[in-house]
Amino acid sequence: MARAMFEYTKTVLRKVSFSVELFTRELEKAITRLLPYEIDELRLWLINYTKQKPELVACLVIIDS
Repeated sequence: MARAMFEYTKTVLRKVSFSVELFTRELEKAITRLLPYEIDELRLWLINYTKQKPELVACLVIIDS
């Protein structure tokens, strides 16, 4: 079940990546719902994903805090 939530989170973040505001909001929600090791995986995923979308790089601050 936990793995499903992680995959769902990535799907949602991909869908809202057109808007920095929505992406930030969904990322904040994800951090509250995911397990600690999933947050670490999400951090790695975000680093790779934001290479293609530089406008979202600022959102990495949220997950690092």
